[in-house]
Amino acid sequence: MYRRTIKPPRQGERMRTLAVFLLCLTLLVLAGVAPAHAVRLKDIASFSGVRNNDLVGYGLVVGLSGSGDGTNSEFTIRSLANMLEKMGVSVNAATLKPKNTAAVMVTAKMPSSARPGSTIDVTVSSMGDAKSLLGGVLLLTPLRGLDGRVYAVSQGSMTIGGYSAEGQAATAQKNITTVARIPNGAIIEREVPFQFNKQDGLTINLSGTPDFGTAMQVVRRINGAVGGSYAKAVDASTIQMNVPAKFQNNLVPLMASLENLDVSPDSRARVVVDEKTGTVVLGGSVRLTKVAVAHGNLQIVVAETPQVSQPGPFSQGQTVTTPQTNVKVKEQNNRLLLMEGATLQELVDGLNSVGATPRDLISILRTLKTAGSLHADLEVI
Repeated sequence: MYRRTIKPPRQGERMRTLAVFLLCLTLLVLAGVAPAHAVRLKDIASFSGVRNNDLVGYGLVVGLSGSGDGTNSEFTIRSLANMLEKMGVSVNAATLKPKNTAAVMVTAKMPSSARPGSTIDVTVSSMGDAKSLLGGVLLLTPLRGLDGRVYAVSQGSMTIGGYSAEGQAATAQKNITTVARIPNGAIIEREVPFQFNKQDGLTINLSGTPDFGTAMQVVRRINGAVGGSYAKAVDASTIQMNVPAKFQNNLVPLMASLENLDVSPDSRARVVVDEKTGTVVLGGSVRLTKVAVAHGNLQIVVAETPQVSQPGPFSQGQTVTTPQTNVKVKEQNNRLLLMEGATLQELVDGLNSVGATPRDLISILRTLKTAGSLHADLEVI
């Protein structure tokens, strides 16, 4: 009977095994593990060559039940007469009453990947004094791009999602009835002269507030995913990337991997105040130094109660009005103490404890910024 003796691994073999394990762990972190509070790259960035192109056209909607343009819309009458003449119908424009017709603008967004025969949604908006587009049908309308060329044509029945009814003394309306949609209402006739797969490089534009830390994080994530130094940051919101050789003329697999990379975007601490509505939005990175806030509400009420002095009968006197003014002053004084390094949650809890309203909060934040205790950008819109 033979016995098999297992020798322990040598020191060099153990070191090589440990090195391989650490290398695999590093690659796993770079390529697969999502950072904390991560979002997908396609949710915070746009890629060159992936965009929409705006189209616009002028058309006529017919079949309205007396809710179309009135006789004051001269362009509607002229458009209707021109259309009929092109169809071989001779009419007198002065006798036309376009109450069942409305002049409209048709808009659409055409993606760069659209090809002839594909369809896109369109929006139809009234130009004249039409009261409703309910039940109307859009006649054949060419849609042009910025270069003046026709890229799509649109026609069909519209959906509104609202209604409007009126009488002599009352009106009932739900939503806007002068704007309608036609799902898949336009057919692409010409594609955009752009070859997406022919790009030798990609430009990635980060949306939102530019930030150098976020840009460098995206660069590291891209280079870790493709396995090389292909991406570099040009500025705080622009990243340029050279297409690897294996993805030349085949960018779709590369885009699919880049779009789903996880990134944790960062930005400067900011407080945004909308004084028109009293809305205050505070970012999570807002910090405060040690400061004491004394906030009080001052109310002054002035009431006029004139007194009338009426003379007795047959006294030859005159009626005299004596003014009497009552002034009441009410002031509240609430004191709030915030320790150094207070966070956003501590600030909100402290302000709520003293009963600060959004209007009070705006004044407090402005005063904190002036005192140098609020470490954030204060933006008033």
